[in-house]
Amino acid sequence: MPRVLGLVVIFLALLMPGLAVSENSSEPSIEDRGYAAEGTCAGCHQKEQHAWSDSDHAWAMRPASSASILGDFDDRTFSDGAVTARFFERDGNYWVETEGEDGEVGEFRVAYTFGYLPLQQYLVEFPGGRLQALTIAWDTRSVDEGGQRWFSLYPGERFAPDDALHWTGRYQNWNAMCADCHSTYLTLNYDAEADRFATTWQEQNVGCQGCHGPGQDHVDWAEGKDGRSDDGEYAGDNGLKLDFTTMDGSQVVETCAYCHSRRQGLKDGQHAHEAYLDKALPATLRPDLYHADGQIQGEVYVYGSFIQSKMAAAGVDCLDCHDPHTTELLVEGNGLCLQCHNTSPPERFPQLDAGDYDSPSHHRHPVDSAGAQCVNCHMPDKTYMVVDPRRDHSFRIPRPDLTLSTGSPNACNDCHDDKSADWAVAAIDDWFELPRRPPHFAGTLSAFRRAEADGFLRLAALIRDGEAPAIARATAAEHLGSFGPRAGSALRSGLLADDPLVQAYAANGVAQLPESDRVSWLRKQLAEEQPVAVRDQALRSLAGIDLSAFPESDRPRIKALKADYEQRLWSLATLPGNRLNLASYLQREGRPAEAMAQYQQALAMDPLFVPARVNLATLASEQGRMGLAVEVLAEGADLEGLPDADRGHMAYLLALALVEGKRPAEALPRFQQAGELNPDNPRIAYNHGLVLAQMGKVPEAEQVLGEALARHPEDHGLLNAMIYLKLQQGRLPEALAYARKLKAAHPDDQQVDRLIRDLSARVGG
Repeated sequence: MPRVLGLVVIFLALLMPGLAVSENSSEPSIEDRGYAAEGTCAGCHQKEQHAWSDSDHAWAMRPASSASILGDFDDRTFSDGAVTARFFERDGNYWVETEGEDGEVGEFRVAYTFGYLPLQQYLVEFPGGRLQALTIAWDTRSVDEGGQRWFSLYPGERFAPDDALHWTGRYQNWNAMCADCHSTYLTLNYDAEADRFATTWQEQNVGCQGCHGPGQDHVDWAEGKDGRSDDGEYAGDNGLKLDFTTMDGSQVVETCAYCHSRRQGLKDGQHAHEAYLDKALPATLRPDLYHADGQIQGEVYVYGSFIQSKMAAAGVDCLDCHDPHTTELLVEGNGLCLQCHNTSPPERFPQLDAGDYDSPSHHRHPVDSAGAQCVNCHMPDKTYMVVDPRRDHSFRIPRPDLTLSTGSPNACNDCHDDKSADWAVAAIDDWFELPRRPPHFAGTLSAFRRAEADGFLRLAALIRDGEAPAIARATAAEHLGSFGPRAGSALRSGLLADDPLVQAYAANGVAQLPESDRVSWLRKQLAEEQPVAVRDQALRSLAGIDLSAFPESDRPRIKALKADYEQRLWSLATLPGNRLNLASYLQREGRPAEAMAQYQQALAMDPLFVPARVNLATLASEQGRMGLAVEVLAEGADLEGLPDADRGHMAYLLALALVEGKRPAEALPRFQQAGELNPDNPRIAYNHGLVLAQMGKVPEAEQVLGEALARHPEDHGLLNAMIYLKLQQGRLPEALAYARKLKAAHPDDQQVDRLIRDLSARVGG
């Protein structure tokens, strides 16, 4: 299983009474926040309370007891060859004996259960207010389904105690990784300097107020304490922050989105009634999370898939399919889809075509077979956490043609894995009359990922495509940022888009543009009415620009916005990635010493976190601290646990740093290490060869460049370097031969034309 930078815990909501988990914390005042005391709602809403009480939400986190523990703690030992643990009871408590953070085997008391179906994890209390999740879990499925067993969430893998993925490490930390979605109004209360938590919650679960918002006003209304006229009639609304009966589809979806999305939190302590983009920025269709066509790949939790769909665009929402209290489907099987997709579509969605979708004329499979189930074609699943299959909510039409062009999977070959994508394309063409396949953003994202020549132009077109899903356009904006000033016009279009998600990523993308453009273009993104996510991304791009560059009337507000943004970055610096965000902002603001300290903190949390290591080394070099840069890169190049590609990248950067520091002899073995670990990067061989040549080691240089050219025969840099070597030795015919190869590979290079003419004249041919 690949290394995953994320806590491996079941994504279910949490329940049970709200007590602070840190020895330093205390429960915040209910009155100050407008929340009613836990259990208040049940007095009037008994039906809803009953439905909710046995839901995934209700089971997701509970104090460890005989009523909540589902795993076998009857002195049971689990071992998969890599990890061993013994589970047992003692004095009414539940314990696990396994390797601790010091590398020694110890006994740890289980404080809470976490999750319900299809697995349950267990949380252990640690100093500093931490709760850590064991990575050996209990499979709660039935025996017939393969359950009722202990299993590892990382089968066959063992993480050292200093690895952030060890169960005592940062990526298995409840506070930082999952707590805010699994409790009602959870506040981390994180001290970034001391690296300690004083976490509190209103309710340990996602109860009524987790979805409807603070409820004390509603309770007061119900009890007649507020809003009543003299004759006893209620004179206003019912006091609910969120009344789902009055909300449109997009409002419902965004209420669920914070916890059901892969996203970056923007604040500590989120309320249900706050706008989604005021508390989170959802992740785009990044290569580690989604396939090029937007299908799920990493663990992304529904929202990013759903907002790609035609259903979302039509106003369908979560509650059209899911019961909000039991969390179960409203209807099992195809009947769920047939609520709308039938011969008489509902009035709510008049745009639907009437049709007989639950028949072989549509699905082309035997009735009641797996292929006849709507979800298997339109919502293919992917299994996470070993036993937890989750369905893609983009409700896409199977497109095996995109498999051929982009490598994305398709539902046809998910089942017919003995057939080819060409076979699936032919089958669909035979079944349906398709005058043309509709355009799809998959080709554009695939072109960027594969570094194809037209990738930039296609991204520029996608960000301007108002028919494409906003998350796809936002992805284009994110990728365009890597093209620097060249992308200015396209990103300007993103800033003018009518969707705030596109604006947010475009705002971050313009960071490389000239200062005057950023100041002029981003004033709108700092406006009061903009979502916090948009303002934050604009502030990141404006970091380091003196306030005097802005109109005098804007300066006080921008100063306040920057102070608030930085404070929130500190409050959320719980993970290496969050520390990186803080450090990079401090660096942009011209505070290098503070930035380096935070990059070092990120590496203390996770020594294998490559972005912090690269940024720290780069900043140290810029500040003239070459010793620190070399030390950081050397440690990374030799770190066990890093993938070869990352170690190779560290070795390459280290070699360049050593050359810059006038230590070329020490650089040579690092160039060699980098080339062996990253043979597909021709730039390594290019620099290696030139350094060898400068040291007078011409035969060795020729060998390095020749071996690289065998793998990359048309690489511009390698061919140029070989021409340089031949010219340096006066071997003009050989230089001419390589110049002609360069011309054949790069016919538009006018400089090589002049070189060929000159060499031809000198060698007489």
